Amino acid sequence: MNKRAHEIWIVDDDPALRWVMNEALVDAGYLVQAFASSEDLRPELERRQPAVMVTDVRLPGESGFELLKLLRHDHPRLPVIVVTAHADLESAVAAYQGGAFEYLPKPFDLDELTALVKRATQAPGVAQPQTSVEVEEDVLIGEAPAMQGVFRAIGRLTRSHLTVLITGESGTGKELVARAVHRHSPRARQPFIALNTAAIPAELLESELFGHERGAFTGANNRRLGRFEQAHGGTLFLDEIGDMSPALQTRLLRVLAEGEFFRVGGHESVKVDVRIIAATHQHLEQRVQEGTFREDLFHRLNVVHVHMPALRERRGDIPPLLDHYINAAARELNVPAKRLTADAVQILTERDWPGNVRELKNLCRRLTLMAAGRLVHASDVTGLLQQDGTSRDSGDDWRTGLRAWAEAQLASGRHELLAEAVPEFERILIDAALGHTGGRRQDAAKLLGWGRNTLTRKLKDLDS
Repeated sequence: MNKRAHEIWIVDDDPALRWVMNEALVDAGYLVQAFASSEDLRPELERRQPAVMVTDVRLPGESGFELLKLLRHDHPRLPVIVVTAHADLESAVAAYQGGAFEYLPKPFDLDELTALVKRATQAPGVAQPQTSVEVEEDVLIGEAPAMQGVFRAIGRLTRSHLTVLITGESGTGKELVARAVHRHSPRARQPFIALNTAAIPAELLESELFGHERGAFTGANNRRLGRFEQAHGGTLFLDEIGDMSPALQTRLLRVLAEGEFFRVGGHESVKVDVRIIAATHQHLEQRVQEGTFREDLFHRLNVVHVHMPALRERRGDIPPLLDHYINAAARELNVPAKRLTADAVQILTERDWPGNVRELKNLCRRLTLMAAGRLVHASDVTGLLQQDGTSRDSGDDWRTGLRAWAEAQLASGRHELLAEAVPEFERILIDAALGHTGGRRQDAAKLLGWGRNTLTRKLKDLDS
């Protein structure tokens, strides 16, 4: 069967987008019919069914999710691709829980759309949803492609019990992802138990995880249930799993393999049904190669891998995160919400945020407390950062200064700014590197990422 045997239906109230999607899919060899609303396609749907449906979420009258619900009931094998400009976690989860074949945030690449349609035509069966977990508000915010990948992963996991490994720098929100996976899973009504394994001394972690019997050690006056038993039927989130000792790695591996363990000092095995979600900021593959993390445990944990991007890798998400946490801080502190000026937002968007979202959240609290007036100006931000000693460390001050210089030069009518700025920029970096190495050119060249000959030539050019 060739492509032209497949008919694709598009439902979107934006005529320009309908036309663009129509042209792309026709060019790909499909028959296409477009509708402005779900009501428009109802009469046609009563007579026949397309190979694939592509629908927007926000439609006049009946929404895309309501249409999806209807299709899952009347046409359960019809693949539906949901597209939306409101690309948040709630929409992603609702799409997958509603039985969508795929979830595609706007703006999307037309090649991506045609590739998804092709996949859908090759695998037309769509399973009925197995859960009816209510979607709740979450603080996972992001429209960046990397965050959309996180949302998709959470959505795809809604009907599974698979083990998940979440990686990412500290402060990126790995526990939020774990809680979202649990909340939108078949175990949602069962316990979610979180444990930061790095925060507990190694000699106490075994008892914390597996519990102990009375008299197992000095001070063990009563039997204590560990986190595994507390999480029975639900989810156990093990944060910073990369710091776990080799001995505990072996015990954890056995629990994952056999579903049972012994309490400390106990002689009877305890069986549990627990879903494990683990997280780490470390590169576990590297730790495996170094021999500090068991390879078999790594593969047991890495069934589904979700990576949380650093905040500096999704700068477009910083303004909505600032807005969310400024308002959250106002509610927390019971004060009127403040508003950041455009200049303040610009400065914060250009920060590197080594502490990621956790650092941004705390800064919003401090701004809410310390900034005078309802408006937070750029001077409020820079002043607070200087007090914290983070402005220079974050690497933002030179960007802010360079931007201010460029805007001033352009405002005065200057041209060819790069011809003036680049040599000075290189001179400053070279002077700093040479100062750091005590004048040793070869070492300075390595720090700059150059060869010695390149550094020699640059010095000659700058002195000429």
